[in-house]
Amino acid sequence: MLDILGGRYGTCDGVSRRNFLRVGVLGLGGLTLPDILRLQANAATPRHGKTAVIQIFLGGGPTQLETWDPKPDAPKEFRGEFNAIKTNVPGIALSELFPRQAQCMDKLAIVRSLHHDTSDHGVGAHWVMTGFPSSTPLQRSNDRPSIGSVVSKLRGSNGAGLPPYIGIPNPPSFGQASYLGAGFNPFAIEGDPQNGARVRNLEPSGSMTLGRIEDRRYLLSKLDRINRQRDASGMMDGLDHFTAQAYEMVTGPEARKAFDLTKEDPKLRDRYGRTRLGQGALLARRLVEAGVTFVTLSEGNWDHHAQVFQNCRQQLPPLDNAVATLVEDIHERGLADQVLVLVWGEFGRTPKVNGSSGRDHWPNSMSALLAGGGLKMGQVIGATNRKGEVPIERPVRPEHIIRTVYHVLGINPFHEFTNESGRPMPVMNIGEPISELVG
Repeated sequence: MLDILGGRYGTCDGVSRRNFLRVGVLGLGGLTLPDILRLQANAATPRHGKTAVIQIFLGGGPTQLETWDPKPDAPKEFRGEFNAIKTNVPGIALSELFPRQAQCMDKLAIVRSLHHDTSDHGVGAHWVMTGFPSSTPLQRSNDRPSIGSVVSKLRGSNGAGLPPYIGIPNPPSFGQASYLGAGFNPFAIEGDPQNGARVRNLEPSGSMTLGRIEDRRYLLSKLDRINRQRDASGMMDGLDHFTAQAYEMVTGPEARKAFDLTKEDPKLRDRYGRTRLGQGALLARRLVEAGVTFVTLSEGNWDHHAQVFQNCRQQLPPLDNAVATLVEDIHERGLADQVLVLVWGEFGRTPKVNGSSGRDHWPNSMSALLAGGGLKMGQVIGATNRKGEVPIERPVRPEHIIRTVYHVLGINPFHEFTNESGRPMPVMNIGEPISELVG
């Protein structure tokens, strides 16, 4: 078995967001990659074209007033230190720290009236990752399957040799499969993409040459044949097919090429930004283009209870470069109808600045960005009041965003799974796609 570990980021609730995924690639016991592929294929339904989603999750809760919902006419203790700037869509303004996004606003849609009912990091993260609030604060695992896990089960991968659901650089908080089973958890890379993303089980160790892998494959096929002779039910008939897929991922070119950022033009890499977020966004584009259906790029440390303006000066320019270039890149490559980009966090920040020059938790108003997916762009959906406290036009809940994602992917929101107790569990139970986006 191999541990594929990602990094850590902390929030004020003291929870360390370290996640891991154990994958047995060439082992003879436990949940192996062929097992995962088998589970996914058994559950896959016909695909809705080749559509895919890149979700950028800003863990900790990004401020809406310094990003997509500036309030230049509010009192200073609300509007903060930054100005609003015009975009290439008349009447829409963004934070001055988003000049690149301002130049491609015609390719974006901003939801400014997003809100829900919890200021707890875990409950909020579970809500936006699944469409359901978690059952208790400080919960560590999913009550419900994440969006990516639902997509993994019902859609599968868009291309051979690649998993359907990937987390960069690690599995996102509450991005797991819950009762769907471990086979639908996200596949995670290891390491910082800006320094060369490394997926350990795509590279043989020094002692495990490709020749030795082929020897191991031969041995497994022999053992499978022995077991098959004793398998009167015929349940192992498809084993070779799934084992071949596992070896294709380890030894074939598709996955290795998709993860290799050196194949990209250095000038494009510069446009994305030579940062973890920028190179992660580029890697996400490469993965969906190669056949991955759902990618979540996690970027933590947005829990700015103190020094929010200082932190924004450091964090927002890399986010601006990554998001704007990703959207432009998708359009330049003719993927705007096939790839949906979604950027959000678990909640927003308090409209009034606190005594530590920060903003605290605020689920009553938050913003989300969407781009591509064949949706209607160049618009703002909803509005908050003058101080950014609450929605006053077109209130939107996380369920509406997720239903829009499922609409793009062709996922039936009324499909029912069965949990461990045999109880039917719908993909969604409330919400509808955002009509202004889907038309």
